[in-house]
Amino acid sequence: MSSNTALAISVGVLGAIATWLFLGPLGGALAIWAAFIAWGCFFHCGGKETGLQTAILNNAAGAIIAGITLWVATQTGIDLGPAVWPAICVGVGVAAMVLLANIPVFSNIPAQVYGFASVAAYVLLKGGADQLTSASMQNPEVVIILSMIIGAVFGYVSEKVAGLLTGENRAHAKA
Repeated sequence: MSSNTALAISVGVLGAIATWLFLGPLGGALAIWAAFIAWGCFFHCGGKETGLQTAILNNAAGAIIAGITLWVATQTGIDLGPAVWPAICVGVGVAAMVLLANIPVFSNIPAQVYGFASVAAYVLLKGGADQLTSASMQNPEVVIILSMIIGAVFGYVSEKVAGLLTGENRAHAKA
């Protein structure tokens, strides 16, 4: 079986399981769309254990920076006119992400952007900016980071399952 076919089967089956898990037993408490973003990010970061670590750490860093950015933009009461203060805050937040990339473990700027954008999307779609400092499942950062960790892990598992389907993992085990 080709590696692409194996990955299609693996991602298809695990994608169905993830969707059922997020929308069923987890009751919609997490964001399946953020999990799929992190799943793709895992592969974008090179897969394997390094890709898993890179995706999780950089998605989380971007999500945290977004949370701080959005809290400052929405909760400080500063009003410089329509959209001016939020624009300044986002400019500073994304500059902080790029500067954070000077630390090697946080050097994957696109993966940070995925986390940042996911928190921003969650807040824009569902609200919750007033919960950005709460230690609860009402906090958009908590929801997105947990969703993205699970998504990256699903990416890792899908890679391993695809390897089993092609016999790749057995070949490495014998070497």
